[in-house]
Amino acid sequence: MKKNNKIICGVAGTVFALLILSILGGSIYLLSFALYPVKNKGRDYTAQYRLMRQRYPWAVSWMDSVQRTKALRDTFVVMKNKKTGLLLADSTRLHALIIPAPQKDPRTVVLVPGYTDNAVDMLQFACFYNRELGMNVLIPELHANGKSGGEAMQMGWNDRNDVLRWAAIADNLFRDSTGHARIVIHGWSMGGATTMNVSGMDTPSYIKCFIEDCGYTSAWDEFSYELHDMFGLSDFPLLYSASALCKIGLGWSFGEASPLKQIAKCHKPMLLIHGSKDTFVPTRMIYPLYAAKPAPKMMVVFHGSAHAKSFKDHRELYSRYVKMFLERYL
Repeated sequence: MKKNNKIICGVAGTVFALLILSILGGSIYLLSFALYPVKNKGRDYTAQYRLMRQRYPWAVSWMDSVQRTKALRDTFVVMKNKKTGLLLADSTRLHALIIPAPQKDPRTVVLVPGYTDNAVDMLQFACFYNRELGMNVLIPELHANGKSGGEAMQMGWNDRNDVLRWAAIADNLFRDSTGHARIVIHGWSMGGATTMNVSGMDTPSYIKCFIEDCGYTSAWDEFSYELHDMFGLSDFPLLYSASALCKIGLGWSFGEASPLKQIAKCHKPMLLIHGSKDTFVPTRMIYPLYAAKPAPKMMVVFHGSAHAKSFKDHRELYSRYVKMFLERYL
């Protein structure tokens, strides 16, 4: 009898150990899959320019012009890094593209790219702001994207501090006789989430307003949706364990990275945008975000547009809403 009990205990212990190892392995895979992608890391901008020319032919003449006149400037800065754990030991040398206004103007947009995007992915917006509105443009590449340093994505959470510092650099570059620039922060996808995360901070007076396009309610909500949509899995246990590992290794948890909580603290104007057919960051996320945001606020859902396609699909109408918003608040 005692021998049988020992066998049962041994088998149970082995099964339990295998279960724990499976959960740990799955959690590490989930973190690697979500936070350590290589899609756009250090991508050759020449190939990216060709792709953008095909996608946005109406912006080709402007892209050629800013490249020919060297108005498009590469800028690198070193942000102070806080080492928070064993998994975070990377560079903090961050990159941005800067395009001055055709004529001196304090109005400036900080364009925040999305998940795995680099600065070139935002040139269609840069063309609109720079050519049509005559504004300065600064496009920062987020941690671990493009030419910026780092290995792990921050899902717009720690990125909020970097974007705020880039805004201070833009203010220093483009201020007018009053001593300040007038800045709007405009981000899409993860950049939209980053924009909302910035909005809940104690932002300086030169940041006047925000535009977020197809951002998610929280990293937890987005990963939960993708875990179910891509792998058919529920939140428990992998999302919980992966979030705990992220907290230990990178210093933040999935639930902590919450644009929904941040936007509730924002009292500056914000325009919220989404496509009605978004299946990557589901369209339904914009509604609790809009409800949580105190006034002043505006919301536009573009009919038939998939994720991050609203500007491409509805450029004239999208531009009209942005112009109307900026005329009021910038």
